[in-house]
Amino acid sequence: MLQAALADGTAHRRCVFEVFARRLPHGRRYGVVAGTGRLLEVLPDLRFSDDDLAWLEREGVVDARTVEHLASWRFRGDVEGYPEGEVYLPGSPLLTVRGTFAEAVVLETLVLSVLNHDSAVASAASRMTAAADGRPCLEMGSRRTHEEAAVAAARAAAVAGFSGTSNLAAGRRYGLPTIGTSAHAFTLLHDDEDAAFAAQVAALGPSTTLLVDTYDVAAAVERAVALAGPGLGAVRLDSGDLAELAHDVRRRLDGLGATRTKITVTSDLDEHAIAALAAAPVDSYGVGTSLVTGSGQPTAGLVYKMVAREGRDGRLQGVAKASQHKQGVAGAKRAWRELSSGVASAEVLVVEDADGVAAPVPGARPLQVPLVEGGRVVAEGATGAEGVRAAAHRHDDARAELPASARRLARGEACLPTRLVGAGA
Repeated sequence: MLQAALADGTAHRRCVFEVFARRLPHGRRYGVVAGTGRLLEVLPDLRFSDDDLAWLEREGVVDARTVEHLASWRFRGDVEGYPEGEVYLPGSPLLTVRGTFAEAVVLETLVLSVLNHDSAVASAASRMTAAADGRPCLEMGSRRTHEEAAVAAARAAAVAGFSGTSNLAAGRRYGLPTIGTSAHAFTLLHDDEDAAFAAQVAALGPSTTLLVDTYDVAAAVERAVALAGPGLGAVRLDSGDLAELAHDVRRRLDGLGATRTKITVTSDLDEHAIAALAAAPVDSYGVGTSLVTGSGQPTAGLVYKMVAREGRDGRLQGVAKASQHKQGVAGAKRAWRELSSGVASAEVLVVEDADGVAAPVPGARPLQVPLVEGGRVVAEGATGAEGVRAAAHRHDDARAELPASARRLARGEACLPTRLVGAGA
C-alpha cells in the first residue's frame, strides 16, 4: 500500500485512523483498554534499520523508492485515546491516529498486535478480579504462552487488578509484586513430605506457602503446621474439589491453632471457577492458562480503520467502508460517558465536523486524552511501573462506575448503550 501510494502521490495525504471493536467477545459486558503504555514505550524509537532496509530491497518486498522513504521514516503525527485501564464498548475509539497515510499505515500491525493481546488479557482479568470480590488474584500463566507474551500478560493482568505475578521479568520491567510457591516436583525430590516442608521452611521461613496436595491433604496440613508452627503463611491447593478441600483445610488449620494461615487455590481457574468458590474459605486465587489466553477470547477483536482523509481541496472528509456486517462510520469521533447519580448510563460518540470540531456532551465525562503530539509522547506517567499503577487505579474507578449488570458472568449484551451523534449517525 505504501509503495503504491508513494507512486501515485497520495501517501502524504493527511488521514485519521481509529482503533475500535465492532463487537465485544460473545457474552462480555465490557472490555478493558490495556497495552497503551507498552505502545508508547516503543513508538518514539520506531525505525527501519539498515539491515531491515537491505532485506526489504534484497527480497523485493518493496521498490527502491519505498526503501529510500523508509530510511527516514518516523511517526510525526498525533495520537489520542482512552487512557489505559479505562473500560470500552463496541465502537469506542480506543485510539485515534492522525498523520499522513505514509506515517499512519505503517503502525497498523504494531498497534493491533499490542492492543488486541493486552486488552484481551485485561478484559478477562477484570472479570476474574470482579468475581474474586476483593480477594487477591495472582498471575501464574507464564508456562502457557510465548515468553514475551507472558510478560505482556502479567502487565495487563496488573492493570485489571491482579495483585502479583510469578513472572520475574514482568516484575523487573514494570515494578510488579512477584510471588511464587513450590511445585510438586520439589516435594517429590525429597525422601518424604516432612523433608520437603522442612527444607522450604528452613530456606524461606515460616511465612512461606506450602503445597499440601501432593499425597494426602489432611496429613500434609498437620505436617506443615508441626514443622512451620501456627505462624505458617499459607497452604496451596492445586487439585480435587477445591471448595470442599478448602472448607476441610480451614477446619484443620484452625484446630491446630493456625488461624491466620491463609489458603490459596490454583488448578485451571477462570472467572466462573472463582465465582463458584465465593462461599469457600479461600484467601487468594492463582490463575494461569485462562488468564493469559483471554479466558476463551485470546483477542479483543480490535480493528484499525481509516475514518477520514484529506480531499483534493485540502480539507479532511469522512470515509467509511460499506461492506455487509462491517459498515463503518465516517469521521473521527470524540467519546464521552454519561452518568446518572455517579453510575454510567451511556457512551456518547460525537462525530467531528469538517473543521475537526465535536461539541462536548454537557455533564458527561470525556474519555480521550492526548498521548502523542508531533511524534512525541505527551502522556505523563503512562509508561513503565508508574503507568501500570496509574492504569490499575483508573480501572478500579472506571469499573466501579459501571452499572451492576457489568459484573454478571452470564452471557448478555454490553452493559452500556452507545449513542452516535453527528454526521453519519
